[in-house]
Amino acid sequence: MMVSLSFWCWLVLTLAWCALRYPAVRRALRTRIREKRADPLDIGLLTLCGLTLFAGPIAWFAGDLLPRFDRPQAIITLILGLATGAAFLWLFRRSHKDLGKNWSVTLTLREEHRLITRGVYAHIRHPMYASFMLWGISQALLVSNWIFGFAGLIAVILLYAIRLRREEAMMTAAFGTQYADYAARTKRLIPGIF
Repeated sequence: MMVSLSFWCWLVLTLAWCALRYPAVRRALRTRIREKRADPLDIGLLTLCGLTLFAGPIAWFAGDLLPRFDRPQAIITLILGLATGAAFLWLFRRSHKDLGKNWSVTLTLREEHRLITRGVYAHIRHPMYASFMLWGISQALLVSNWIFGFAGLIAVILLYAIRLRREEAMMTAAFGTQYADYAARTKRLIPGIF
């Protein structure tokens, strides 16, 4: 019973993410692009994140895949997963609100792209990645299978590790010393730490 409840909580959080992302996708489709640096590696990493953060857990639950890696679910794990999921959705929503028309799913600069340094961006440079890491942690807590639970977090860490330098190089090329000054006074993922 706890395994099913936990999975349904994960699914509600994931559907909430879809609802929050939808307006940003619509807005991005209407905003002109100045420069796009998406390549097969970037698209592949995004696809991997989609498979591990969405399709994988659904396939696991619906098809009872890899049952030998299932684990029991405790109420404390469920509560921690929900709390982490709530933090993920808040940070995700806040990141989108602060970015406005500057957001895109791939490494892209819009025609009227501005460097955002307010809101959550005043404290960390990559709150969207931080929110996805929270999603991965929430999934690891709520999806009670060692493989499908942790796969999303591993995929997000891989995406972040590979994409970080490319994204920061793009921002430095676009905004020069303004971005360098911003980077000097903010952390990448966790305020005051990293």
